[in-house]
Amino acid sequence: MSNITEKIQEELKQVRETCDISGENSQECVAAWDALENLEAETSTPATDKTKNSLEIYCDDNPDAAECRLYED
Repeated sequence: MSNITEKIQEELKQVRETCDISGENSQECVAAWDALENLEAETSTPATDKTKNSLEIYCDDNPDAAECRLYED
C-alpha cells in the first residue's frame, strides 16, 4: 500500500510543478489534475471478486445446453 501512496505523492508533486510552469488554468494543469484524480480513484476502489454463479459454471461445462443458449434480436 505504501507504493501506491508514494506514487500518488510523486504524481502530486508533478501536478504542482506542471501547474506552476503552465498556469493554473492551462490545459496541461487540468489534464495533470485529471490524471491524479484517476489514479486516486483506482486506488480507492476495492477490487471486485468476480466469482461465477452456478449457471455460469454449468454453461462453461455445457455450452450447448438449452439454458445456455444466447438469442440475438
